[in-house]
Amino acid sequence: MTATPSSVPPLNEPPAPLHPWNRDFTWTPRRGPFRRLTDADGVRFDTDGYAVLRGALPAGLVDEARAVIDELVAADEAELAGRGGRAGISEVGAITFAAHLVTRSEVLRSFVRDEVLCEVAADLLGPDVNLYWDQAVYKRPEKPRRFPWHQDNGYTFVEPQHYLTCWIPLVPATPDNGCPQVAVGAHRFGTLAHHYVDPLGWECFTEPPSPPAVVPVDPGDVLVFSSLTPHLTGPNVSDEVRKAYIVQYAPAGAEVLRGDPAEGAGHRPDPV
Repeated sequence: MTATPSSVPPLNEPPAPLHPWNRDFTWTPRRGPFRRLTDADGVRFDTDGYAVLRGALPAGLVDEARAVIDELVAADEAELAGRGGRAGISEVGAITFAAHLVTRSEVLRSFVRDEVLCEVAADLLGPDVNLYWDQAVYKRPEKPRRFPWHQDNGYTFVEPQHYLTCWIPLVPATPDNGCPQVAVGAHRFGTLAHHYVDPLGWECFTEPPSPPAVVPVDPGDVLVFSSLTPHLTGPNVSDEVRKAYIVQYAPAGAEVLRGDPAEGAGHRPDPV
């Protein structure tokens, strides 16, 4: 489970305007000794904004989670179909998001407390973390479309801005079915301004500042990246559903900021 830094030169300036609430942000590298990451993983995460832990999760654990998630997603999609087939950026036959699955499954409550994931979160956030969000994302081939370049903190602004996303493939994620792509090094500037692109979601830029890292992953692998790492997934042009489970952890004491960013300090914090 090792990674090496990329050869992409560091960026000298942000690739897009900063979010109005992003003031005086400083990226703080994480240093070992690590519980789960190697030193090379830590360097890759610091410089590139992501790392891949190959074979980190047992196959049986992933298989059990996929079986449960398949049932929950099928139920959610049936409900969505009965409400017109579209809600937000979820659309039957294209891409669906099933959030807060831990509230509906003891198997998944156990999964997000797995030792591997908790140790990775401790390595990259510190020893005191909370589960912030979990969701399954199933991308279908019937309506192939890209997902925009975005940062997770561009959807809902969390302070401190850096929290952790664990992107866990439930089936092989390939360039053909929409594996993740990462804008290397762009995490170091903090949260960028985003605008909404209907029906795709929030976007921070249309083209990355340098050639992106295309990151195919297999079940058992864990792709970890910062909430500040711009990323997307490409269209699914295969014949199968691309299935992923996204688990996010935030430092204890993190807050969700609400309100209109144009109004400056007029927002109010909510605890994560």
